[in-house]
Amino acid sequence: MDILYLLIPLSLVLVFVIAALFWWSLKSGQYEDLEGPGHRVLMDDDMTDVLTKRSTVDTDQNAAGDK
Repeated sequence: MDILYLLIPLSLVLVFVIAALFWWSLKSGQYEDLEGPGHRVLMDDDMTDVLTKRSTVDTDQNAAGDK
């Protein structure tokens, strides 16, 4: 029975901490764009990969030519 004097206040503190973290996440805009990450996964990034590889090759060739 004595353990309840510890567990009840501890659980109330834990509930308030979780509620405060949830309130902070709401105010900071964590739930504003729920569909955006799902659409970004499906976007085609092939052109950016080609451009990145091309610029890396150009940089490597310029570095080799400088030696």
